[in-house]
Amino acid sequence: MLPFARVTVIGLGLIGSSIARAIRQHMPTVRVTGHDADPQVREIARAIDLADDITDTPGAAVTDADFVILCVPVGAMGAAAADIAADLPPEAIVSDVGSCKASVAAALAAALPGVAIVPAHPVAGTENSGPEAGFPSLFHKRWCIITPAADADATAVARVEAFWQALGAEVERMDATHHDLVLAVTSHLPHLIAYTIVGTASDLETVTRGEVIKYSAGGFRDFTRIAASDPTMWRDVFLSNKEAVLEMLQRFSEDLTALQRAIRWGDGDTLFDLFARTRAIRRSIIEEGQDDARPDFGRSHE
Repeated sequence: MLPFARVTVIGLGLIGSSIARAIRQHMPTVRVTGHDADPQVREIARAIDLADDITDTPGAAVTDADFVILCVPVGAMGAAAADIAADLPPEAIVSDVGSCKASVAAALAAALPGVAIVPAHPVAGTENSGPEAGFPSLFHKRWCIITPAADADATAVARVEAFWQALGAEVERMDATHHDLVLAVTSHLPHLIAYTIVGTASDLETVTRGEVIKYSAGGFRDFTRIAASDPTMWRDVFLSNKEAVLEMLQRFSEDLTALQRAIRWGDGDTLFDLFARTRAIRRSIIEEGQDDARPDFGRSHE
């Protein structure tokens, strides 16, 4: 039995459009309605037949929905929820896809009192954005973390979990605050570092007359891929999860200082021990199926 019959996706970027495509692939009898605040995005979504209906207003998108997924930047979640509040059916369940959970849960609860809210975070994505960037297999064998409140309706939580499992995701429940700390380490801080390194290289590029770009090695190329992610989304992530990010940034700064000291004093043992430990973490990620074991991440060198 399908967990939902009528799903509405608000926000038709990479994640929202991938959800719409995945529903059609895995649950073809489910009716999908979409809305995006950008008229041009709505026009593209209609042209590529992304959903059964693309509405011009958020209220019209949710009038008969039994499940609504907000796929907007985390800083816009509260406003997006407020826009659908008056037209939302009382039995509908509302969720989201934001990578910050505590602040989003608070914003949704304030905008939608009395509504069944089950926050979620599919840990998947690419550096691309827009309705044409999505693809149905984005969530296949990727984790989706569900962060329901302690008093959340058990049936609603189970239905949201079943939805993501139907799209091919592995589902895990987690406390929202703990989620934000974990993601600060595994996602948010790496993005911040990538933006910083690429920004530094951009400043240097004017001095080296193109050599930074011309001689980019694999490590720098990977940083540029991360740093090409949607700027609005990541601006909101850092502002919404600032306490956890600042905590992890402080720890990183301390570890970086220790490495700086080891390099200055020629302490090769410290450097080797760290590099050996981090190499083992890479192997564990591959064993978990979270990345490709092929050399150079499977890049073609033809």
